[in-house]
Amino acid sequence: MDVKALRAVPLFAGLGKRDLEEVSRLADEVDVADGEVLARQGDIGHEFFVIEQGSASVERDGERIADLGPGAFFGELALVSEDARRTATVTATSPMTLMVLTGSSFRSLARNQPKVFETVQAEIARRRPAPA
Repeated sequence: MDVKALRAVPLFAGLGKRDLEEVSRLADEVDVADGEVLARQGDIGHEFFVIEQGSASVERDGERIADLGPGAFFGELALVSEDARRTATVTATSPMTLMVLTGSSFRSLARNQPKVFETVQAEIARRRPAPA
């Protein structure tokens, strides 16, 4: 995924060009088939995903809660925690192209560039639902 496309992802929007170039260098692009489960609720997450093309559904406790398309991202907790459990199941509803970044690669980057980690942490906090 190129730097311009990464800048459009809310999680990375506050990063500078050099940080975005490093994220792009560490990420892989993968194609997945319709019906493939990308993340399963309760499993420990190891990757973060950005949808480049295609669509996916999100289910929590067996109930569909969202549909995702190009530019959407999920799995961000895996970037900051080695033992974060997936909070939902995400399944491809069409053939997809994804940018995939492993948590270990991201944490290595964040150790050298703390602004990257701070930016991602702030976005994760913003996306988390308020306690009831």
